[in-house]
Amino acid sequence: MMEVKPVVLAGRHVRLEPLNDSHVPGLTAVGVGQDFWDLMLYGDINSEEDMRNWVRDMLSRAEMGTDLPFAVIHLESGRVAGATRYLNIEPKGRGLEVGGTWYGIEFRRTAVNTECKYLLLKHAFEVLKCIRVQLKTDLRNVRSQKAIERIGAKKEGVLRNHMVLPDGRIRDSVFYGILDTEWAEVKQRLEGMLGK
Repeated sequence: MMEVKPVVLAGRHVRLEPLNDSHVPGLTAVGVGQDFWDLMLYGDINSEEDMRNWVRDMLSRAEMGTDLPFAVIHLESGRVAGATRYLNIEPKGRGLEVGGTWYGIEFRRTAVNTECKYLLLKHAFEVLKCIRVQLKTDLRNVRSQKAIERIGAKKEGVLRNHMVLPDGRIRDSVFYGILDTEWAEVKQRLEGMLGK
C-alpha cells in the first residue's frame, strides 16, 4: 500500500519543504490580498492571521492523512514563493491529487510552477508508485487550465455544481488526470520545458 510521508523535494529552481508554522511570514509576504484566492476554496487571505489559520488548516489535513502540504522555496532568492500539496490521498487506490497551488505574482510564469509539478509528479509516480494523479481547477480559471494542459495532463471532464465556495458561489470544477502509463511522456515534456 502506498505510504505518503513528509519529504523534501529539490530541483534547480525550487525546494519543496513540508509546510510548517515557520513559513507563515514568507507566505504572508507573497500571498496576502492576492486575487487568486477568489478562485480557491479557502476564502480571502487578507492578513498574517488569515495565513496562519490557512497553514493550520493545511496541517490539520496532513494529520488526518488526506493531504501533504509543501512550502515552495525559490532557491535563487531564498524566498518563499508559495505553496502546493498532495491532497485526496488514496493509499489503497494508489492515487492522489496535486493541487492547492498558489504563488506570489513575481513567481508566476517562471520555472517555479513547472519544476514544482515535475518534482511532485516524479515523486508520485516513481517513489510512491501511483497509478493515477489528478489535478482540478475552477472552470473560471482559464490560466490554470492552460498550465495543466501544457504539461500533458488529459482533460477528463467538468463536474458541474461541484463545490460551494466560502462566499456562497457554486463552483464548476475541471478535472484532469495523468496515468502511470502516461508518465514517461509527461516527464519528457516537463524535462524539455525545464531544459534538462
